[in-house]
Amino acid sequence: KLVPVLSVSPSWLSPGASVTLSCEVQPQSAGWRFFWYKAVPELSVRSYSFELLPNITSRTEQNSYIVQGQTHTAGYVCRAGRGEPVDYTGYSEPKFVWSADLHPAASLSVSPDRVQHFSSDSVSLSCGGKSAEWRVWRSTETDPLSVCSIWGNMNRSTCTINPYWFHSGVYWCESGSGEFSNAVNITVQ
Repeated sequence: KLVPVLSVSPSWLSPGASVTLSCEVQPQSAGWRFFWYKAVPELSVRSYSFELLPNITSRTEQNSYIVQGQTHTAGYVCRAGRGEPVDYTGYSEPKFVWSADLHPAASLSVSPDRVQHFSSDSVSLSCGGKSAEWRVWRSTETDPLSVCSIWGNMNRSTCTINPYWFHSGVYWCESGSGEFSNAVNITVQ
């Protein structure tokens, strides 16, 4: 199956700003209709479920869609379809719009609390909010989406990073109730 590529702009959010989602199918050809989804964390399967974005009853003919008034970190997915009955592509990989909002429903805190770290640092990422279950994800230049259990040790609501696998990137928490925390951009020297 064809798998489209989703891009988001901007990737860092000013609360209340508009976000543009663009979905591209390769090779390009006419007749595609595009479907837009929100990615909702599913902790039990280390994946996401997909919910059609509200106010879209079926599809858009254009390969872009604008989300108005985005305030918190969110994940998005697209897919395309054409013909009758509709022949769908696969789902794109999730793409995220990150918010540095310091008062989201779920939160991420870094210890020690600084933006720049050294690769030998012992660093813990703690999730806060009304949830009994958490997972911590990161996105780096070489690995766009990976979970704490691969590069650290998750213990309840805290991920302790293995210094060998500590890389610059964006880190965030996801709760068992489907919420995203603020995101933190960490630089590792």
